[in-house]
Amino acid sequence: MTAMELASYAMDVRRTRGRRYPEAQHPYRNDYARDRDRVIHSRAFRRLEAKTQVFTMRFSDHFRNRLTHTLEVAQIARTVAGALRINTDLAEALALVHDIGHPPFGHAGERRLDARMREHGEHFDHNLHALRIVEQFEQRYLDFPGLNLTFEVREGIVKHSRDYVAAEFPALSEYLLGERPPLEAQIIDLVDEVAYNTADLDDAFEARVLDFDQLRTEVPVFAAAYDGVDRRHSEGLRKLKFNEALKRILDRLVTDLIENTRRQVEASGVETVEDVRRQEKRLVGFTSDVAGECASLKRFLMSRVYSDPAIVEDRERSVAALDDLFSFFQDHPERMPKHYADLAQREPRHRIVCDYIAGMTDHFLLRQCREFLDASPPKPR
Repeated sequence: MTAMELASYAMDVRRTRGRRYPEAQHPYRNDYARDRDRVIHSRAFRRLEAKTQVFTMRFSDHFRNRLTHTLEVAQIARTVAGALRINTDLAEALALVHDIGHPPFGHAGERRLDARMREHGEHFDHNLHALRIVEQFEQRYLDFPGLNLTFEVREGIVKHSRDYVAAEFPALSEYLLGERPPLEAQIIDLVDEVAYNTADLDDAFEARVLDFDQLRTEVPVFAAAYDGVDRRHSEGLRKLKFNEALKRILDRLVTDLIENTRRQVEASGVETVEDVRRQEKRLVGFTSDVAGECASLKRFLMSRVYSDPAIVEDRERSVAALDDLFSFFQDHPERMPKHYADLAQREPRHRIVCDYIAGMTDHFLLRQCREFLDASPPKPR
């Protein structure tokens, strides 16, 4: 979408606040497209392929991992951004970078790392860790550290899913914490929600941990979609009717997000990005009815899928391994690679251990556990 086709309140790349280290313009890629490409070529992005979304490889090779989930989020983000006439390149860059700060074993791993950091008066947050990755850990260029992404991408990494109180996060003060982010960042959290709510149901069905009758009873939006399909294709295979019902749900959620956001933007009277930033609340959102449907999907996934005994056992065994490895490197920092071992002599050891573990893939962490603890991953606690 060209600048002439963008809505007046879209983020025009020509008005970017730029990069921390100035660079010459590329002859045929705008700055947000370059940021997108830099994320894709980063090591942290490649590692997402070996990080669990929900189901590990013990169930099947066909389930989503953190990388394929990210690609689905990016696809939906481009659709939503295009329909709203906001900047698709910026939205895609933010979608692709939104999960690179995740540690091994998803949100369970994040909670365990956060618990270990709290022992030292600190926290672990995957969004803030993603910022550190693109600012410090990715080393690909001679002229600057990190990926040198534009301000708007770095701001979106920090603010796409929550607002921060400036007094509590002084280190983030450059990211305009008292203002809302542009719409391109505001859509990311909700398109992420659409992606995982539908995809996790799909994978749960394939893994045979989903009770079909419970799903129809407890999630009315699914029952309505499936019944509509069944009326037209009563003789069809259940799996294919399930797929069609999920497709209809995804379309319903995305359409509602686009149309309701468009109404809220129009009602607000915003005309510029600065107007969007000055709003008291974010302008992107579902209608109350569809927000309720999303909530019912989440409740079902939490109570009927994520709590399945086989998934819980996998998750608890994995985070116990993470916990034990954290303790090992705290006691033996010299066993980390030389770069981290040297840093642990100059900086707080727990922070360096956290950074090292957060960058691991699931499989690498389990291999490290076997190598250094001379044992299989520990039993769940």
